[in-house]
Amino acid sequence: MSRLLAFWRRAEIGAARYLRSEGFQIVASGFRVKEGEVDLIGWEKEILVFIEVKSRRSTDPPENAVGYAKQQRIVRAARAYISRYKQHEATCRFDIVAVTETPDGKPTYRLLRDAFRP
Repeated sequence: MSRLLAFWRRAEIGAARYLRSEGFQIVASGFRVKEGEVDLIGWEKEILVFIEVKSRRSTDPPENAVGYAKQQRIVRAARAYISRYKQHEATCRFDIVAVTETPDGKPTYRLLRDAFRP
């Protein structure tokens, strides 16, 4: 596994752990359909949350990489998930977990609730 891929995978695993510590119940990871993908899906109380995990080693804020086209792919995947698992009545939200690496190599996590809307 390449070093970059290892960083990305650790970021996603760490983000799931972080979200659990914040009270989320993670129910899926890496949900993919032809229209798009969602990194993590979970419940925060009664809200179904679709979560994009963005990680960066640079000083650029990771969330800046979630532009309109990426948002639309996430929304399309979320709609597929809702349809497949019959969650039509659920209140939904789209969050981003921004993961950055400190100079000593430790990840930091920042949750941006309701980061964008469909």
